[in-house]
Amino acid sequence: MGRSMNRKVIISCAVTGSGDTTGKSLHVPVTPEAIADSALAAAAAGAAIVHCHVRNLETGQGARTVAYYQEVVERIRAENQEVVVNLTAGMGGDLNVGPDHDPMDWQPGTDLVGGAERLAHVEAIRPDICSLDCGSLNFGDGNAVYVSTPDMLRIMAERVRELGVKPELEVFDTGNLWFAETMIDEGLVDAPYWLQLCLSIPYGTPMDVGILQAMVNRLPEQAEFTSFGLGAMQMPMVAQSIMLGGHVRVGLEDNLYLERGVLATNEQLVAKAVKIIELMGARVQTAAEARETLQLNR
Repeated sequence: MGRSMNRKVIISCAVTGSGDTTGKSLHVPVTPEAIADSALAAAAAGAAIVHCHVRNLETGQGARTVAYYQEVVERIRAENQEVVVNLTAGMGGDLNVGPDHDPMDWQPGTDLVGGAERLAHVEAIRPDICSLDCGSLNFGDGNAVYVSTPDMLRIMAERVRELGVKPELEVFDTGNLWFAETMIDEGLVDAPYWLQLCLSIPYGTPMDVGILQAMVNRLPEQAEFTSFGLGAMQMPMVAQSIMLGGHVRVGLEDNLYLERGVLATNEQLVAKAVKIIELMGARVQTAAEARETLQLNR
């Protein structure tokens, strides 16, 4: 049985990400203060969840610095106690394989640490949610690989469960979904399960509604899900995810534009998603309602 259209929608805003986007838009926040301010503006526009990475202050590239995460969360909480804070735990999985004649010569950008170390900021802060990328992935066209092994994921899932943090199970392809199901079957994840179906990231799941529908059909009964597409597919996926019974994610991590040629802020992207949701005859969940839906610990 398929799921019916979702009439009460949680909006997640992915505020900054870790991609090489800071040179493409002045709106991509880099400092902890700017990230927190952008998250707060997104929450005011209707986002119940703010998903935060942090960045190196000099280079603008993604970072794992615990103090930056602490500052972001402290600044958010100083202004808004209710919004759901979702921190990435995906940093530390980057492997840039060497040239073909010497693939073991790891290249610049490699940052590969174990599952426990990827959770250093989660241990320190205990956010409402943290992301778990449920498998490894060829990332883009070159020699970059994102590494997230079953052993690492079991270590991470067990630890975040002990910390009272809900994992957001990131699914980049059907094998990732299979392993997410495996962790659920092994009792490493508590219901209600929160899964994110990620489309159009090379080379994971392509932008294909049929594949998305197939993944949704596999979800456990006690699962809530969200899904997203990159770039120009961000807003169409708002509608598509709702039609399949899911929630939505927008934000500058995935898309820099409000419309063709017009750079967006996170607040504007959330406001546009709110409009789409309401035009579809659905409504947006408040942060308090999202906490109830996902049964988050306070």
